[in-house]
Amino acid sequence: MTTALVDYDSGNLHSAQKAFERMATEVGAGPIVVTSDPDVVAKADRIVLPGDGAFPHCREELYARSGLAEAIVEAVTVRARPFFGICVGMQMLATTGHEYEETPGFDWIAGDIRRITPDDPALKVPHMGWNDLVIDHPHPVLEGIVTGDHAYFVHSYAMDVVSDAERLAHVDYAGEVTAIVGRDTIIGTQFHPEKSQTAGLRMIGNFLQWAP
Repeated sequence: MTTALVDYDSGNLHSAQKAFERMATEVGAGPIVVTSDPDVVAKADRIVLPGDGAFPHCREELYARSGLAEAIVEAVTVRARPFFGICVGMQMLATTGHEYEETPGFDWIAGDIRRITPDDPALKVPHMGWNDLVIDHPHPVLEGIVTGDHAYFVHSYAMDVVSDAERLAHVDYAGEVTAIVGRDTIIGTQFHPEKSQTAGLRMIGNFLQWAP
């Protein structure tokens, strides 16, 4: 079982690679391959799409690599390969991003990426640091994760999800902010699981064993 960690020059992959390799060893999930090769992605058993920075830039970088985005889409939507989007990788699951300009996403989770607007003006944007998860719906990748577990966030934009059933968890930042989304073989976290210590590593391990 091979997991492809997609490299498209949109974030430092070192922490994610180390976390996924650690948990793959612990759960016997097979190799973690960091790649920008569409053929490798197409053959992978699981796909992880990280992302740091602005939504339009990340999408541009992904689609600038010939065949890479298409390989991801075909693997997930046609062959139902498990997919894990992290931070902007999760945001790209949405219908449309609204950071700087309207930018289309994969449209796998109906919703829009919009700037966080806390009800308390004293709270700063970006939302940065630790926050407590509130679990909205159970999911196999969330096994062992409970409301109150901590996750590490660094973001100014978040997903407004159309279907409540596809918002698996949120956090309170003077208003509810989407933390985890998912449906079918797709899951995404706005936070960085590779930086979220026990809860994040648990999620990574669960994903690497997930057989939807």
